[in-house]
Amino acid sequence: MEKTIGGRRTARRAYGLDELALAPGLIAVDPNDTDISLHIGNLQFDIPFLASAMDGAVDVALAVEMNRIGGLAVLNGEGLFTRYEDANARISQIIEEPVETVIPLIQSLYQEPVKPELIARCVREIKEKGGRAILSFTPLGIEYSKVAVEAGADAIVIQSSATTAKYKSSKGSDFDLSQICAEAGVPVIIGNCCNYEGTMSLMEAGAAAVLVGVGPGAACTTRRVLGLGVPQGTAIADAAAAREDYEKKTGRYVPVIADGGLRNGGDVCKAIACGADGVMMGQPIAGSKEAPGRGYHWGMATSSVGLPRGTRIKVGRGAPLEQIFHGPATRDDGTMNFVGALRLGMGSCGVLTLKEMQGAELLIAPALQTEGKRQQFDQHVGQGK
Repeated sequence: MEKTIGGRRTARRAYGLDELALAPGLIAVDPNDTDISLHIGNLQFDIPFLASAMDGAVDVALAVEMNRIGGLAVLNGEGLFTRYEDANARISQIIEEPVETVIPLIQSLYQEPVKPELIARCVREIKEKGGRAILSFTPLGIEYSKVAVEAGADAIVIQSSATTAKYKSSKGSDFDLSQICAEAGVPVIIGNCCNYEGTMSLMEAGAAAVLVGVGPGAACTTRRVLGLGVPQGTAIADAAAAREDYEKKTGRYVPVIADGGLRNGGDVCKAIACGADGVMMGQPIAGSKEAPGRGYHWGMATSSVGLPRGTRIKVGRGAPLEQIFHGPATRDDGTMNFVGALRLGMGSCGVLTLKEMQGAELLIAPALQTEGKRQQFDQHVGQGK
């Protein structure tokens, strides 16, 4: 329902995940009986978790490990690992740089040209170690995706702050997503979008999956710099509606992946209930023991020369990736054992599959985070962190 904000301008109320709550089901289901697998094109994954293409979060080793524990990781095809032979030395520079000068440093480091031979090498190393190689490219760098596919990539991601089905540039990088999807030879995951129309257009272009989320990530500043974005609860629900309508029209089911703003198990459960088929995470991955950023995390658009839309944040270096996703949890705030939280949340809602979870009862409940939690907030424990 739209409301008048002044004159003839109206606006629609949108909801973030923090404003929503899940109602328990009428029956309880054994969490161990739940099916949380994710299918993207011809690829199947045991758990619906993706690691986002951030240089502080994903390198070759982490991509292999993420695959081993059942999920998938996306490597930045235009990041430090495809620009420098000594990428880890550049990451050390970013980590050690004072906050006052870190943005100019990041901008300068990402001016080094992308090297096709490093793209191919990353793909081969991931494959040789038993992982699935999935690399992300921007619309301006889409030509590099051919190098990844030729080297054996299992899928590619086309990603920008807000991707549309058609893109035109005076720099000569005009492209049509429909043609790219048709000719890629591998599943093409496309993002990001945050509304019904945008999602529908990407699915019609041939996307194998769609990333949903503009600006909610921990290291992203798009919402302040551009004022752009839709709170994730509403963005996911709108995208899911487009997915359902597209499937009715074509018979093809295209997964919706909630990307960004997912900090704990409750966020994951609510994202699925809003309509997501999977979730993409950056900050929790960057905080893992294996992450190349060693406890630091920066957004993909931080390196923009003209207008950075991200920043460097310290997330800390904690548990191994397997413990973060499969437990056991040793923290009390829902930031470990994401798989266990999703399974238990589904069991509490009385559902067995992710599709059934998308029909779980949702409530608008702004008090969910604070009701009865005064001592936790006073003592900075649990939900009060």
